[in-house]
Amino acid sequence: MDIATLRATYPDHWMKAAALRALAMDAVQAANSGHPGLPMGMADVVTVLFEKHLKFDASAPHWPDRDRFILSAGHGSMLIYGLLHLCGDAQITLDQIKAFRQWGALTAGHPENFLVDAIETTTGPLGQGIANAVGMAIAEQSLQARFGKKIVDHRTWVLAGDGCLMEGISQEAIGLAGMQQLSNLIVLWDNNDITIDGRVSVSDRTDQRARFAASGWTVLHCDGHDPADIDRALTAAKEASGPVLVDCKTIIGFGAPTKADSYQAHGSPLGDKEIAATREVYGWPHAPFEIPAEIAAAWKAIGKRGAADRAEWQERLSALSANKRDEFLRQMAGGAPKKLAAAIRGFKKAQSAAAPKVATRKASEMVLGAVNDAVPETIGGSADLTGSNLTKTADLGVFGPGNRKGRYVHYGIREHGMAAAMNGLWLHGGVRPYGGTFFCFTDYARGAMRLSALMGAPVVYVMTHDSIGLGEDGPTHQPVEHLAICRATPNTWTFRPADIIETAEAWELALSTSDTPSVLALSRQNLPTLRTAHSNQNLSAKGAYVLAEATGKRQAILMASGSEVEMAMNARAALEAEGIGTRVVSVPCMELFVAQDEAYRRKVLPAGPVRVAVEAAVRMPWDRFLLGERGKEAKAGFVGMEGFGASAPAERLYAEFGITAEAVAEKVKALL
Repeated sequence: MDIATLRATYPDHWMKAAALRALAMDAVQAANSGHPGLPMGMADVVTVLFEKHLKFDASAPHWPDRDRFILSAGHGSMLIYGLLHLCGDAQITLDQIKAFRQWGALTAGHPENFLVDAIETTTGPLGQGIANAVGMAIAEQSLQARFGKKIVDHRTWVLAGDGCLMEGISQEAIGLAGMQQLSNLIVLWDNNDITIDGRVSVSDRTDQRARFAASGWTVLHCDGHDPADIDRALTAAKEASGPVLVDCKTIIGFGAPTKADSYQAHGSPLGDKEIAATREVYGWPHAPFEIPAEIAAAWKAIGKRGAADRAEWQERLSALSANKRDEFLRQMAGGAPKKLAAAIRGFKKAQSAAAPKVATRKASEMVLGAVNDAVPETIGGSADLTGSNLTKTADLGVFGPGNRKGRYVHYGIREHGMAAAMNGLWLHGGVRPYGGTFFCFTDYARGAMRLSALMGAPVVYVMTHDSIGLGEDGPTHQPVEHLAICRATPNTWTFRPADIIETAEAWELALSTSDTPSVLALSRQNLPTLRTAHSNQNLSAKGAYVLAEATGKRQAILMASGSEVEMAMNARAALEAEGIGTRVVSVPCMELFVAQDEAYRRKVLPAGPVRVAVEAAVRMPWDRFLLGERGKEAKAGFVGMEGFGASAPAERLYAEFGITAEAVAEKVKALL
């Protein structure tokens, strides 16, 4: 529909949508940075969505039964900031709109959920939002099965652009959603045929409608500038079974006389001259950032539209039994149940006495047997490696179209999609997600893992086969640099437990935090129980601790994580036999050790003795503890990997790469 017809036929709608467009143009121009084209192109679609279809209350952004709205195409952030401001969101004031992309503003360049309550997820890396949405839709279905439709009954809406659909993660997401038949998921495709380089055709010829249909989605379409046609399509989308794609045919930079339908409207300010001309086209004579009172009032009314629904929902929640209501609210708040700590203590006590020799991946499965019973909101999964990651316990049941009470998701061979969906699961609220793959495949999940850290989403990544110790699969599957990458990521806890006790402690910590993701790097090979004296204290919470003390004068300190802690203990025995007093420090989590006060760190790593670290990975970042923390280069050494692995049995690999107790002992003696 052309602008003249649109203005004449739907004048009230036009002016509300024009307000969104004007705010986007003005804010991007004031910042001299940003993306005006998407907000201008999709303003008609979102105006209809917010006015007639989205269940929300602008005064209650954390209302549990609200519809979720995700701007997957996060570069168009002024669209969501404009919507929130116009609808009366208390955080997004006009001053915040004017401060778009500036230091200290809530209106960052891309939407950030940790800055603004009403923003559901942090988007910008294309494709992440649509994959987050799949997790949110799964969470809604899981909660509905547990607490009933009267308490949980909402949809997840996603605005995705051509770039989101080009990114490979989108296929992982839509394939999973189609298989799961998620009828509460609706994607609005901003089909404007423009990317930064020009027409989509310069890089892609995919039939997106056919792709979604082939993945099990219902596919609808509309003129993205005709409010009646948009309303028709959104109404049909809500009535369809399974996930829905609505192809919204739009014009990027709609109305800009020389830049509409062009890459020039995508990622740059339009310029004062073009904005003035666009205002004439719109019939919008108002000054920058000025919204006429009657239009502002109409938008405020839209923001209040869901207040009655929220009040009715609150009555239904109050009608629940006290226990069920309290449990729902606890799960939505994200705190760990009190039963978790008791379950972990009981598990540790039993295993300290039993002292099994098991791989830490098996130890993790054993811990989960206690955890999944104590924490009913866990939702586990694996990227088609359930039998290797050992992430499924007998009581979970499989989540699927026929069993929404199941708590285990078969993600398929979709590491990136799994990681992003787990972010969505947590961000929705009410569930605690964890999922597994091989540690080397953190490479495939990295984008979403970084966003877990940025958003403070305490997703648990169960990463097994953590070193050359996995053996015969060879260097393609043997991670050597991955511990360093995970440890280098801010706000991430990387656990590499040495035995079943440390594994239990790592799980307790990972499920108790509300703002830090955890990576559990777990062994394929069996490891002995090193902590046979039970302690209720979670020693791993300190990040590093003294596992074994020197019996005489302390001359050496050995530091290790995971499977190499046993090696350090064997090296200590050999050194002690030669009269060299040796302390062993287990380092299950470097990040937690760094967070301790200096007095504790000095106690664990005092000045004086030589220091040797051993880990079947690259040296980085062990130098922080070898050379820093009162260490000296002349008295420090490392036993580990310098290159990639090889294909052979684990024992042969450790010997060939010189990672042995004997090598550790010799390194100490060479430094003394």
